[in-house]
Amino acid sequence: MKEKTQLTLGLAQIAPVWLDRVATLTKVLDCIERAAAQGADLIAFGEAFAPGYPFWIERTNGSQFNSSKQKKLHAFYAQQAVQIEAGHLDAVCAASKEHSIAVYLGIIERPTQRGGHSLYCSMVYINAEGDIGSVHRKLMPTYEERLSWSPGDGHGLQTHRLGAFTVGGLNCWENWMPLARSALYAQGEDLHVAIWPGGEHNTIDITRFIAKESRSYVMSVSGLLKVSDIPESVPFYDDIVAACDGEYLANGGSCVAAPDGEWVVEPQIEKEDLIIAHIDHARVYEERQNFDPAGHYSRPDVTQLVVNRQRQSTLVLKD
Repeated sequence: MKEKTQLTLGLAQIAPVWLDRVATLTKVLDCIERAAAQGADLIAFGEAFAPGYPFWIERTNGSQFNSSKQKKLHAFYAQQAVQIEAGHLDAVCAASKEHSIAVYLGIIERPTQRGGHSLYCSMVYINAEGDIGSVHRKLMPTYEERLSWSPGDGHGLQTHRLGAFTVGGLNCWENWMPLARSALYAQGEDLHVAIWPGGEHNTIDITRFIAKESRSYVMSVSGLLKVSDIPESVPFYDDIVAACDGEYLANGGSCVAAPDGEWVVEPQIEKEDLIIAHIDHARVYEERQNFDPAGHYSRPDVTQLVVNRQRQSTLVLKD
């Protein structure tokens, strides 16, 4: 069968039902169906989308040690986190298979393989057959995120074939990590998926920069959240809302850049939308003619990257 050289992308710039895993995943299923109806081959959702980004931390003195408020908020968050082993993503995988669409989904993962209590900011790739291809745990949470999320490992630094393309992705600020990007480039990545909690300030520069550096397509997919979206059922609702400044906690900024760094879709802000974009693999070959960071323009005899892709654990059982 001839490889598909043109893809249709779906960028789900939508708001989660904040800190409600079940309701948020229901929105994911609806968005997958809508994207498939428009011919999308791949749909991506923002960082930590299910059940949501921990926006309360910087607004409620999250660094206060042994705070009963922070403990209760964290416990609530952990209970709403995604446990893949418990089947929380089974319906998403089934929808992916039913509609023959690949999915990148940002989740807060609570893996049993690490004891089942700590949280990881993870990026899950589900192929069009409904199989989970990789789960990438964010290598280093940023700033206040470290008060909630644990550091990940290199196991998820993987790429996947999607038609003629090779797709890979990173969470938010780890897109700034040169060696993490290089690990994906070296595996043939030519469609890079960067996911963000939401913010044009995050995506407007780096999306085009990564495209120019890698000579790849780059899709940045951001979440969206208004203060008015915060459910009253969230613990300490009044305190969180009172500490918010402005209408938006996350204003979007989803966009797509071509392999020459020019916009396919400019950053979209302050609107909830399923953004559709079309890309052609021939543009990758055109831009690799004069620069290929893992190919003819690399010097592995001078510089070389070693990546540890072992899934980290505190326990090795030998029965």
